[in-house]
Amino acid sequence: MIGQKLLLAFTGKSMTSQVETAIREYAPAGLTLFRSLNVDSPAQLRELTAALQSIARARGLPPLLIAADQEGGQLMAIGGECTPLPGNMALGGGGSEALAVQAGEVLGRELLAMGVNVNYAPVCDVNINPRNPVIGIRSFGENPEEVGRLASAMIRGIQSQGVAATAKHFPGHGDTASDSHHGLSSVPHALDRLRRVEFLPFKNAIAGGVQMVMSAHLALPALDGPDAPPATLSQRILRGLLREELGFDGVIVTDAMDMKAIRQGEALGEDALRAVAAGVDLLLLTSDPADQRRVFTSLQTAAQEGALDAEETMKSIDRILSLKRWLAGFSQPDLSVVGCADHLAVADAIAEKSITLVRDQHRLLPLRLRPDQRVAVMQFKPADLTPADTSSYITPGLAAALRLYHPAVDEWIVPMNPDEREITDLLERLRPYDVLVIGTLNAFASEGQSELVRQALKLELPTVVAALRLPYDLTAFPEAPVFVCTYGIQEPSMRALAKALFGIIKISGRLPVSIEGLYPVGWGMGENPATRPE
Repeated sequence: MIGQKLLLAFTGKSMTSQVETAIREYAPAGLTLFRSLNVDSPAQLRELTAALQSIARARGLPPLLIAADQEGGQLMAIGGECTPLPGNMALGGGGSEALAVQAGEVLGRELLAMGVNVNYAPVCDVNINPRNPVIGIRSFGENPEEVGRLASAMIRGIQSQGVAATAKHFPGHGDTASDSHHGLSSVPHALDRLRRVEFLPFKNAIAGGVQMVMSAHLALPALDGPDAPPATLSQRILRGLLREELGFDGVIVTDAMDMKAIRQGEALGEDALRAVAAGVDLLLLTSDPADQRRVFTSLQTAAQEGALDAEETMKSIDRILSLKRWLAGFSQPDLSVVGCADHLAVADAIAEKSITLVRDQHRLLPLRLRPDQRVAVMQFKPADLTPADTSSYITPGLAAALRLYHPAVDEWIVPMNPDEREITDLLERLRPYDVLVIGTLNAFASEGQSELVRQALKLELPTVVAALRLPYDLTAFPEAPVFVCTYGIQEPSMRALAKALFGIIKISGRLPVSIEGLYPVGWGMGENPATRPE
């Protein structure tokens, strides 16, 4: 039964001998699917997940947990024809609990239609640090109460469809300046601050009945001292804090065990054993057969030799089996729900509610253009800024959205970090235009983007700067007279931005994070900018 503590992965978009062998040899709890490894289309995925479950039944195993990172926004492990939901920070900008529930329902319903019954979502991290390289718009914002409120609403939506939600990344990854994919991060705050900020959304998620919690590979010196291990390996955090203090009695799953905050190679088996001893129920492994063998052998040997507490191991497996029984109580919907009109309407509603007008010093909005006036659009080419990112799959769509309301729109797709020559060339091309719209992607962390915007503002063209990812971009060019936020680059967000700029919809979003030295959380110029003080 020790294999029931493993979540495996594999390479293949149909059944492979590798995954068949792994299921036969390890009898795992389930598998995690990845966009690059396993996904072509909803129909293909439904066929694959059915085949995986069929093999498990043939081996006499409990139904498999089949999981994916389908967060919405920048991380959609199953993309393609799925509904392009704006992400958590867009929900934070809109502030609607009802829309957060609906977003969860869309995610859950579409996943289960494709045979996926575990969603590694929602992110419950409070994005305090603007320089956080891995969370950002995956967070609902920087107000712990709001994060907890919206996360709990999304959990209700996901689980109402028969998919287990996963609150992550416990004990809170929002105030780190490094990425645990690349090394051990630390949250250095005292326990009273951690309880007020980092822990609060998880407390709300647990009270709301979340089925799973994902441990983060980050250290808490306040609990574990100056040489604190990753939370995944900490008994004080998993048993003491999560189980005893916060009262979580569901399934604890690790973040991916190939992240560099965990020792790799031969030491991976040892750290997997440490994680289980600390209180982890499920180990999230990669598609590397050698790593799967190392971890399984380590756990099996420890169980046989009595190095693992037999009673605790059975309690852990019972929690996993209980989750599987809960999942078995739901029926799989028809594949036609994926990307259906009702779901697309939810995406549009979230996007339109999220648009935030931070500044309009020249009262430029809404745009009132003659047919002969020309609009230039500069949008930076989407890229994956972290391993937890699928933005590179998205085709830039701002110009196409603007053309729905004005015919004379020309577009330039700019490298994420343009050099001096590229900047000079672009500036020359912009001079003949009447209006300029610039869509930035974390420009505050890209000197090339920031310099291009600063130089473009000197052209004295009427200019709208739209932050298509994090609002912190305004700190890189605080002179920008018109600044709008969308919190994402999905097609619904681009359509909503175009509608907002041309006055088709009222702007009602509020900043879910502060822009240091400029604007507080909750700021937004609202439905009638002319009546709001700057």
